[in-house]
Amino acid sequence: MDVRAAVAVQAGKPLEVMTVKLEGPREGEVLVEIKATGICHTDEFTLSGADPEGLFPAILGHEGAGVVVDVGKGVTSVRKGDHVIPLYTPECRQCPSCLSRKTNLCTAIRATQGQGLMPDGTSRFSIGKDRLFHYMGCSTFSNFTVLPEIAVAKVNADAPFDKICYIGCGVTTGIGAVINTAKVEQGATAVVFGLGGIGLNVIQGLRLAGADMIIGVDLNNDKKQWGEKFGMTHFVNPKEIDGDIVAHLVNMTKRGADQIGGADYTFDCTGSTKVMRQALEASHRGWGKSVVIGVAGAGQEIATRPFQLVTGRTWMGTAFGGARGRTDVPKIVDWYMAGKIEIDPMITHTLKLEDINKGFDLMHEGKSIRSVVVY
Repeated sequence: MDVRAAVAVQAGKPLEVMTVKLEGPREGEVLVEIKATGICHTDEFTLSGADPEGLFPAILGHEGAGVVVDVGKGVTSVRKGDHVIPLYTPECRQCPSCLSRKTNLCTAIRATQGQGLMPDGTSRFSIGKDRLFHYMGCSTFSNFTVLPEIAVAKVNADAPFDKICYIGCGVTTGIGAVINTAKVEQGATAVVFGLGGIGLNVIQGLRLAGADMIIGVDLNNDKKQWGEKFGMTHFVNPKEIDGDIVAHLVNMTKRGADQIGGADYTFDCTGSTKVMRQALEASHRGWGKSVVIGVAGAGQEIATRPFQLVTGRTWMGTAFGGARGRTDVPKIVDWYMAGKIEIDPMITHTLKLEDINKGFDLMHEGKSIRSVVVY
């Protein structure tokens, strides 16, 4: 079938909107009409050429929502008409990782997904005789896409596509990092570095968990108002303080008779290895946990003095907020529908597919929290 898609022809170039061919679902696969898709920093990371696993030409996009229009042989968990969110982190419930209950990093289709292909080693997208690569197993920058059954979460059919698409990555990653990975408890102190689409959802997750002191750190003072909207209690712009940001944050979080500072939990949402180190060193000696959410460029490494870890700090990483997609994503959609979390204010721009490159421009200019393409 002919579909409309924004194709990443090569690294560093704007997306090209064109008509491409999409083959229908094979065994164990689902054809989804994408109704809306968010434009995420991860898409930009790959498009820029910094992603070591980036493949071209490809159809990017991994933050979507839509309707099942056809299913392949053997599909039982969804059917035509179901509303779904594509999952770049699938949940097969059968691989050693899923069965361990210790991680959400399902390995069932990891090898082929990393090659930009479907589980059988082929692509469903093409232009003439040339194949196009899938992206993160999703390719939501197309108005129709094919996904493995284990990579779609059936959700509340009353939920608006242009809002819940954000749950396909940003919302779940931020909130999940707090609840699933760090396991923040009531009354905790926390620092969030980077108040973009992920950072604001970390703040929202901290509010849900009952954290008392939530410090947001960002170079853009416009983010202060955004952070406060979602539960931030203090704001710091590193450019406006005297001295080292770590010392400043440690001083802000001093408590108790011995006046030892440091946050119980810190979160890096920037992708900067320098900030990752700052986040770790701003956590509390003895029990501080620092969670790396941002993705750094190819070849970059993190470093700190071993003393920081020997004295009880823990460096952690999270992917998709530790969420098990088919199990947890429907619950988060229900939280949104019940008013437990907010999404609407974060959707700052709504675009047509033809204007998708404008969404990347708004991201670069710091003018958007999340731009959403509505088909």
